[in-house]
Amino acid sequence: MSDLKEDPDELTSDPRFERAVKLFNSCEWYLAHDAFEEIWHETNGPERRTLQGVLQIAVAQVHLERGNNKGAIVLYGEGLGRLRCIGTPDLGLDIERLCIYLEQRLIELRIGGENEGSSVPILCSKYQ
Repeated sequence: MSDLKEDPDELTSDPRFERAVKLFNSCEWYLAHDAFEEIWHETNGPERRTLQGVLQIAVAQVHLERGNNKGAIVLYGEGLGRLRCIGTPDLGLDIERLCIYLEQRLIELRIGGENEGSSVPILCSKYQ
C-alpha cells in the first residue's frame, strides 16, 4: 500500500488525472470513468471520495445516453452526496459549480425532463 497516492498535489499533477478530466469534458463518459477509476484505485485518503463522485457522474452520463434515467438519477445522487460531503477535497476543480449543475439536473430528471439537448457536466478549474 505504500504506492498509494496520499498527496493531492501528487494526484493532480499525475498526467492521467489531466487526461481523465479531458475525457470527461469531451463527453467520453465511459473512458473518463475508466481513467478516474484507475487513479481512484491508487489513491488513499479523502481524495478517493472526490474521484469516486466524479466517476459516478461519468457513469450517470452513460446511463443517460442509454436511456436509463433511473440509473442516472441514482448515480448522480450518489456522486453529489460524495462531492458535498464535508472535507471532500476539490482537487483544483470547481466542485461547487459541478454540484449546482447536478442538483439542477436531478430536478429535471425527477420531473421527467428530456435528455435531448440537455447540457452536460463539465469539470472546470476552480482557478478560472
